[in-house]
Amino acid sequence: MNVVNKKILMKENILITGCGGYLGSYLIPYLYKKNYKITGYDIGFFKKCNLYKNQLLNKLIVYKDIRELSCREIEKFDKIIHLAGISNDPLNKLSSNSIYDPTRKYSLHLAKIAKKLGKKFIFASSCSVYGASKNKNYLNEKSNTNPQTGYSINKLQIEQDLEKIADKNFFPICLRFATIFGSSSRIRFDVVINMLAAMAFTKKKIILNSDGQAWRPHLHIDDACSAIDYALKYKKKKSDEKLLILNVGSEDNNLRIIDIAKILKKIVTGSEISFLKKKNFPSNDLLFDRKIKNGHDSRTYKVSFAKIKKKFNGFKCKYSVRVGINKMLKDFSKIKLNKKDFSNKKFYRLQYLELLYKEKKINKFLKWKI
Repeated sequence: MNVVNKKILMKENILITGCGGYLGSYLIPYLYKKNYKITGYDIGFFKKCNLYKNQLLNKLIVYKDIRELSCREIEKFDKIIHLAGISNDPLNKLSSNSIYDPTRKYSLHLAKIAKKLGKKFIFASSCSVYGASKNKNYLNEKSNTNPQTGYSINKLQIEQDLEKIADKNFFPICLRFATIFGSSSRIRFDVVINMLAAMAFTKKKIILNSDGQAWRPHLHIDDACSAIDYALKYKKKKSDEKLLILNVGSEDNNLRIIDIAKILKKIVTGSEISFLKKKNFPSNDLLFDRKIKNGHDSRTYKVSFAKIKKKFNGFKCKYSVRVGINKMLKDFSKIKLNKKDFSNKKFYRLQYLELLYKEKKINKFLKWKI
């Protein structure tokens, strides 16, 4: 066998940071089936937050704080998928800066190592950077951003940092994911479709935090992983900007929250829609969204996904919101999801981190104390 053939048969060695969360726990088996060689690094906050077993994740994950990763450890990998970060707004007693400044710092540090070593770098960003938009048209990658939370500000800052260090030899890709939904072994019930679907399935109730009029783009978790696969294979073109930013999703999945509730009401027999009354839900309730004020959610935006279809030839979202919800409900039925599961703090990121902090297992820098 000649050298060329050996190279063809070699698996690409992929590092995934933050692989122990909602998206990462689905992404690892997804890419493994695509014949990549996968290693995941994760700090392990959600190690015990399993809805069902994921043996492949347990096999391929290394529980280590990526803030401690060295250049030497990263050198063996061909490409880096950077998922690590705080996926919700910070704990009540901690400032946004104390949480997100370190996240920004270690993301840039990792990117600089990738640049030094000549590694491909893919960053998981978010469409939430568009925030509160008065523009009724679809927003594209050149539209004004208006992040409303520490989380979305952090995503935008990391994008800006990547743009500063990008050049002809270092070509990062930023994937601005729509709001992800769908089943995962480490599912989150604090994202809108997952919450409403699980609520309808276990309680026959669809309780909205707001008036439901906010627009949001949605993306099935399988389609998010497909976009990452396309990014891994993408080769820079002469026409590309030095930092490639792509919205990930489908125009058809731009929906108001009330539209999602109505879809669920039709699918789940006997379920009823109601609106949350603050006096009946204390701020520490799992269903209570601290960012919604007086029944109004200022985070509203519709997004265009024309660019990703142009850049990633052949990419198309397989799942509409309706089809994705049907699949998730079948998964819930298969694993016999119940009210106790739905009410478990393990599946609510902010509340679970607060629990770890309250129990003095992690410190204010979100590092393990034990």
